[in-house]
Amino acid sequence: VGRSLRAAVNLKALGERTITLDCDVLEADGGTRTASVTGAMVALALCLEGLRHKGLIQGPCLHALVAAVSAGMVHGHPLLDLNYVEDSAAAMDLNLVGTARGDVVELQATSEDAPVPRAAVDELVGLGLAGVAQLTALQRRVLHEAGVDLDGLLPPEI
Repeated sequence: VGRSLRAAVNLKALGERTITLDCDVLEADGGTRTASVTGAMVALALCLEGLRHKGLIQGPCLHALVAAVSAGMVHGHPLLDLNYVEDSAAAMDLNLVGTARGDVVELQATSEDAPVPRAAVDELVGLGLAGVAQLTALQRRVLHEAGVDLDGLLPPEI
């Protein structure tokens, strides 16, 4: 979780600070780690907005919002956000952390039985990035509703 979030932060703009985020997923079927990354990104943005309001940081301190998803190839079909039953039947399990622009922060994929064709892996990555785009849109909405000015935290091109 920490590596995924560090990739989202402009560490120079943050300065010599340590931010600790405790990630407890109280209810989840499959991707608890992916849920932790996605939720922790919201908590991090809220924290950074508080620091910005106090004048402790200035300018964009985030490179991008990040979110994470799980995907898998189940009975020959790509699925996003697998539950336990789907995950246990998957020929390949894939976890992806990325940005709305389609940049990949972290990618982990494991074949369960036999090798999986490259085309299937590419399909899962594409599906995962589409899921990340949906999640970062939700993050933006939640942060806007919470009063976070993402224009002050993100570079203009984001």
